[in-house]
Amino acid sequence: MARLQAADLSGTLARRRTAPSLATVVSRAGNVALTMLAYVVGAAFFVPFFWMVSTALKSPDQTFLSPPRWLPWPVVWENFPQALGYIPFGLYTLNTLKIAIPSIFGTLISCTLVGYGFSRIRAPGRDLLFSICLATMMVPWAVTMVPVFIMFKRLGWYGTYLPLIVPHFFGNAYYIFLFRQFFMTIPMELSDAATVDGCSQLGILSRVILPLAKPIIVTVALFQFNATWSDYLAPLIFITRKEQYTLALGLTYFLDFQRPMWNWAMAATTVAVLPVLVIFLAAQRSFIESITITGIKG
Repeated sequence: MARLQAADLSGTLARRRTAPSLATVVSRAGNVALTMLAYVVGAAFFVPFFWMVSTALKSPDQTFLSPPRWLPWPVVWENFPQALGYIPFGLYTLNTLKIAIPSIFGTLISCTLVGYGFSRIRAPGRDLLFSICLATMMVPWAVTMVPVFIMFKRLGWYGTYLPLIVPHFFGNAYYIFLFRQFFMTIPMELSDAATVDGCSQLGILSRVILPLAKPIIVTVALFQFNATWSDYLAPLIFITRKEQYTLALGLTYFLDFQRPMWNWAMAATTVAVLPVLVIFLAAQRSFIESITITGIKG
């Protein structure tokens, strides 16, 4: 009898050890649901990109088929050289880089300094000023567009790249927020130790903070490059000559109301998207690391 009771007890304990608990089942179900949601969201982003590439390889007749043909046949590779030759693609790319590169430097310099001040320097009213800075994000571009245009026109900058470059040297509230959040994850003891050694605030920033801030620097540079590369409205407002056009403006040449060339437009757009895609893939690790670290401390 004792042996039977011991066997029953050991069998019950074994079943309890092997049977998953309710919390484990719920956790696994949640992971599966999140994975499925990630696939759905990923497909929602991938389908437009796939359609762009597919249209870039179609003939004009295939472009307007109903129902649409997802896979082009025959594949028309000639769309790419024809599209890139239809507009001065190289000139527009160079013009865009003339705006993007100085804008990135201006954004990194200004937002790094301001973000460092809001996160590391103890001063009265610091949090209030930071709240005011964040409040500027609630003001839409459409509200400031007209007064900003009047200001730059009176400065004599209308028709130049200066209105598209100079404002970035005065900070961006969103990027300042990202830098502040990242800098706050760095132990304050490092700054205190550098202060004891006689280091100034700029010395602490350049020698202690910035070497640890590579992920957020890469992320902000990536965001700013993408914003400048794809910006359409601001160049449309301030640029007056066709030889100054950026890629975003140059791509509108394919969308003529009488005869829109969608296959050429998609071919040129595919080539224009490639630099952003390549840079993102190259900086993906730093991008993910910065987002993870920034969310640790508020």
